Amino acid sequence: MTNRTASIERNTLETQISISINLDGTGKAKFDTGVPFLEHMLDQIARHGMIDMDVTCKGDLQIDDHHTVEDIGITLGKAFAKALGNKKGLVRYGHAYVPLDESLSRVVIDFSGRPGLYYEVHFSRAMIGAFDVDLLREFFQGFVNHAGVSLHIDNLKGVNAHHIAETVFKAMGRALRMAVAEDPRMAGIMPSTKGVL
Repeated sequence: MTNRTASIERNTLETQISISINLDGTGKAKFDTGVPFLEHMLDQIARHGMIDMDVTCKGDLQIDDHHTVEDIGITLGKAFAKALGNKKGLVRYGHAYVPLDESLSRVVIDFSGRPGLYYEVHFSRAMIGAFDVDLLREFFQGFVNHAGVSLHIDNLKGVNAHHIAETVFKAMGRALRMAVAEDPRMAGIMPSTKGVL
């Protein structure tokens, strides 16, 4: 199995971010972002995706959480793109349905090389604690644009906003785990009739 790790730094006037990932990890995660709810959600990706993740961000939280959340999505997308390399031998597609009590979400992902986000998640309230739920779409858009994936996220049922968000991120972790797996029958083979992703 190849070494599928990446470390990415991204520094702007709004955020200074460092992310390290190991796609073949055990789900260990460490966060220091100043946005506790986002860290709770990222932990779902790490734990259920079996991806080791270390995320540090110093952002302009005195304004709001927007730049921090979006830019972490961007940087995490870049880390996935780097860790996957040329994508030969990749399963490529992943999907998951995840329930949490009354909530149920579906995530389907394709490491196609073409960014596209299709997001149908309607929250029962605008805030989860101090966190603005609108920022979750910004996180996923940043990830999609820089990982080069087609990502479909649908919340199918739900009342509790926290449950809805958590099912989305748990399903994202499980879908990623499936998609980034190495298929031994595809060793050295590009999973595309185009010959490139």
